[in-house]
Amino acid sequence: MRKLLLFPFCIFLAGCSNNTAKVETNIADGAAKKDNFFPVTNFLKGQLYDIKQKGVSPFKYTTINDHTDSVIIKLEETATYAKEFLEPLIDTANLFSTYTETKFLDKTINAFTFTYELTNTANDSLPLRHWDVYVEPETGKVKRVYIVKKATNGKILQLTWLPEAYFKTVVLTANADGSSTIEKEEKISWSY
Repeated sequence: MRKLLLFPFCIFLAGCSNNTAKVETNIADGAAKKDNFFPVTNFLKGQLYDIKQKGVSPFKYTTINDHTDSVIIKLEETATYAKEFLEPLIDTANLFSTYTETKFLDKTINAFTFTYELTNTANDSLPLRHWDVYVEPETGKVKRVYIVKKATNGKILQLTWLPEAYFKTVVLTANADGSSTIEKEEKISWSY
């Protein structure tokens, strides 16, 4: 499964440069050619599949008001903790006109960084606000995925995914002064 995901990603990385991705005109056939966004949703689903294949029941750490509880969860429950970030589908076809991609080699963290931003921040109807993908330059492996999403109840959701280790979700409540407060944090870890 990893090899299937790695091949298209390697092709994607081959098109990387240190500038912002833009739509290019293909004069030969008159069609507009678009750079591909990193297929985040497919990557996360592949990671969830890999967790199942390992057969190890993950630990869930829940932190509320600086108090942390931990419990072993059933393997089949793992995906339910990431479900908020599997919709809407993050790929090129449905998001290219609404989000911009910036890609560059960040030498401070030794990673290709792919940053996706909403083109019109006044558009409050779209749940995805921002996401980043960090890729190891030497191996082409994803180091981390970070997603910020606005929930239907007005709360802000964040996901940090470290492949082969854990993912963490954070629920934030917006305050009147523009700041935010952490309401709940859940970390699902399968690397122990």
